[in-house]
Amino acid sequence: MPRQKIVIDPVTRIEGHSKISLHLDEKGRVEEAYFHVTQFRGFEKFCEGRPFYEMPSLMARICGICPVSHLVASAKACDAILAVRIPENAARLRRILNLAQLVQSHALSFFYLSSPDLLLGMDSDPAKRNIFGVAEKFPAIAKDGVRLRQFGQQIIEWLAGKRIHPAWVVPGGVTEPLSAANRDRILEAIPEALGIAQRTLDWFKSEMERFREEIRTFANAPTLFMGLVGPNGNLEHYDGKLRFLDAGGHIVQDGVDGADYANYIAEMAHPWTYLKTSFYKPLGYPEGVYRVGPLARLNIVDGCDTPRASQEWAEFRELDRGAVLSSFHYHYARLVEIAFGLEKIEQLLNAPDILDTNVRAIANANNSEGVGVAEAPRGTLIHHYKVDRDGLITWANLIIATGHNHAAMNRGVLQVARHFVRGNKLTEGMLNRVEAVIRTFDPCLSCSTHADGRLALEVQLRSHDGELLDTQRN
Repeated sequence: MPRQKIVIDPVTRIEGHSKISLHLDEKGRVEEAYFHVTQFRGFEKFCEGRPFYEMPSLMARICGICPVSHLVASAKACDAILAVRIPENAARLRRILNLAQLVQSHALSFFYLSSPDLLLGMDSDPAKRNIFGVAEKFPAIAKDGVRLRQFGQQIIEWLAGKRIHPAWVVPGGVTEPLSAANRDRILEAIPEALGIAQRTLDWFKSEMERFREEIRTFANAPTLFMGLVGPNGNLEHYDGKLRFLDAGGHIVQDGVDGADYANYIAEMAHPWTYLKTSFYKPLGYPEGVYRVGPLARLNIVDGCDTPRASQEWAEFRELDRGAVLSSFHYHYARLVEIAFGLEKIEQLLNAPDILDTNVRAIANANNSEGVGVAEAPRGTLIHHYKVDRDGLITWANLIIATGHNHAAMNRGVLQVARHFVRGNKLTEGMLNRVEAVIRTFDPCLSCSTHADGRLALEVQLRSHDGELLDTQRN
């Protein structure tokens, strides 16, 4: 049989627009696979010429799912430009906001986007394989997912004034302190949310055996892992130092200050996608491919400093002798992080000075450059700005979690396609598994697509037997 090409367009139940192309040999076996990100947003260019103090609110517009991550990373870069240490309570409130977003975003990923595969089955009817099908067959689980996401969004609203694109996080801190009434509202609802997190974890762990084949093939190739760790090596989402870990669980690089990221992280472009690829610079590409996000964070840390999450983390790490490699376990890691986020929010809200009104440091631009690093739900987020003497942005670089994960996602697509797809007898369930490996990473493509110089997209014209006839690159 002639060479064939299978195109999955669009990839469903992810945030953004993409497609997957599978290239088959004469026997119908998958030779190559590509994850194409087909949308483009050039925020790095849009912000040039804008005052740096506008950046947090401007950058939040990159995404409606995780605007808080961009607010926080951007504000931290602007703090560095101000050359100030923000008030301790401002940092505490930013942490709560960032964790609330982690809870709501992880709930969206697990319950809305991936639970249809887990509950209804990878081979189930695609017309029913969605959150509405889950609500029809498993109403209690669907209700839990809706409630958990709602609570995360409510915390954001009660702290920052609105759920999407709040302007509360600013250079130097936050604009308003927390009120006693809103503190009490959040604390009152945390036990319910923790109950949801625990019973979802219990259910998921009891069902993992059904997905043995997916666990074995969903992007489980050895890679590095990267993320922030706290001063004691504990799970950290707001501050800390970067750590790189290898597949055997050994630390490759530790204690990297965010401002020094360029000495350890490099980026490259491919001709078949708008999404850049990041890699660990000392090892080069492809040896330096790494993963970020909840799976990476639970791999690199030495522990969690909340009781329930500590117990769940210890159980999670028993899955493998070294690092937990299968990207299927991103789902598991998200549930552990939800429990951690809720417990940590409770701890922070019980701090004796959580209602302190000193929440913002005021200054002008004192540095010409600033880097802000924070952990977004999907992984490490880096904002790097340069300004002129008037405080106007002259250059910006954003490295987004999905870019960090790009190479691993592409490898995962190839691995799953080679295992499940046979070109002489295609089934919908085969192709759904190719999409499902992308959903484990929970990519946010509107966040991550930027241009580095010219748009690096190549269009190829091929004959029916795969012969390359023409190529155009813009």
